Amino acid sequence: MQPQVGELVENFTLPDQDGNTINLTDFAGKPVVLFFYPKADTPGCTIEACGFRDHFAKLQKAGVVVLGISRDTVKAQKKFADKYDLKYPLLADADQTIVNRFELVKPKTMYGKLVSGVERTTFVIGPDQKLLHVFHKVKPEGHAEEVLALLKK
Repeated sequence: MQPQVGELVENFTLPDQDGNTINLTDFAGKPVVLFFYPKADTPGCTIEACGFRDHFAKLQKAGVVVLGISRDTVKAQKKFADKYDLKYPLLADADQTIVNRFELVKPKTMYGKLVSGVERTTFVIGPDQKLLHVFHKVKPEGHAEEVLALLKK
């Protein structure tokens, strides 16, 4: 079941783009921005990921951890990270374990056809690992700024 604001976000473990094992609990004591995107190196996902890249220094300065996550393989995440010089971990959830846990596979319309895909969603997790905020149906343009504005509050 998707975590609700105020609830503890259950730990998970996934490989990053370099094959390193990443646990959510590795970042206990720091706020985490966990953004789910449909597919590496597609137009909207690139805009969103590059937005976080462009604001990464500000986020880091504020002590915020940024984690991107999609159903892509480690290899696809690596290629995406290298191509766009993304300095934060991209987590590979190729078997959809975490995407399913967060209930993010939704029906979508693509080119007039009904398909199922990952709904672009961002979870802001507090230093105590409780969910602070959820951005549903994220629009890629300006999203990093929107997250930064929330974190400044």
